[in-house]
Amino acid sequence: MSFLNKVFASVGIGSANVDTRLKRDTFVPGDVIEGLVAIKGGKVEQNIDDIYLSLNTTYLKESNDKKYTVSACIERFRVSEPFIIAANEVKEIPFSFRLPEDTPVTLGRSKIWLATGLDIKNAVDPTDTDYLKVLPTDLMTSVFQAVQDLGFRLREADCEEAPHRMRRRLPFVQEFEFVPVSGQFRGRLDELELVFFPGGNGLTDIVLQVDRRARGLGGFLAEALERDETNVRLSVSSADIPYIRQKIENVIGKYA
Repeated sequence: MSFLNKVFASVGIGSANVDTRLKRDTFVPGDVIEGLVAIKGGKVEQNIDDIYLSLNTTYLKESNDKKYTVSACIERFRVSEPFIIAANEVKEIPFSFRLPEDTPVTLGRSKIWLATGLDIKNAVDPTDTDYLKVLPTDLMTSVFQAVQDLGFRLREADCEEAPHRMRRRLPFVQEFEFVPVSGQFRGRLDELELVFFPGGNGLTDIVLQVDRRARGLGGFLAEALERDETNVRLSVSSADIPYIRQKIENVIGKYA
């Protein structure tokens, strides 16, 4: 019977299982995530080579004029050293880690999840998945509010493969696409796209793509050649929050 249990455990039947329990599930980038990993032994003793947490999302990738969704690991964390878990034994291993500053926020179609895995030699690795709610930072919120006050509405938020000129640590960027529905920029712009690049010195770079509306033959030709778009980089910090609307208005107005 013991031999059969080992065979079954090797294919995931009667093997150890894992459950990750978070103290909370709502965060902003830079927050500390705390929780514990609960492991319950199966029908036989097993060697656990590794316990890992991976923070994941998906993004859109384009190839041959077709878009498809791929998964990406934002960060991976090791939780424990190798150990042995006895049959039916329960172990709880606490953990904490800081949510990376460049973690996408869960707006639009963007999803963030924490996957927990046990690395068991010669066996199917048990896993657990927990979805997180990631809210914008105070700085991001002030930018979104300023853009809204200028007459724009958020149309879409999505993670897309980063062009080479914008690639940093991750292979994707999160784009926030706004359209003008009122105010001075309605009729002058088709859309406004924002991408945030948090820095380690308290500064955040915002890339604004100002997409001008075509006017006349020259405008239509520029649009056809994609010359109607201007990318502008704006560096801000939390100290700029009281003045963020004016800064953004000046940038958009210069290129609209």
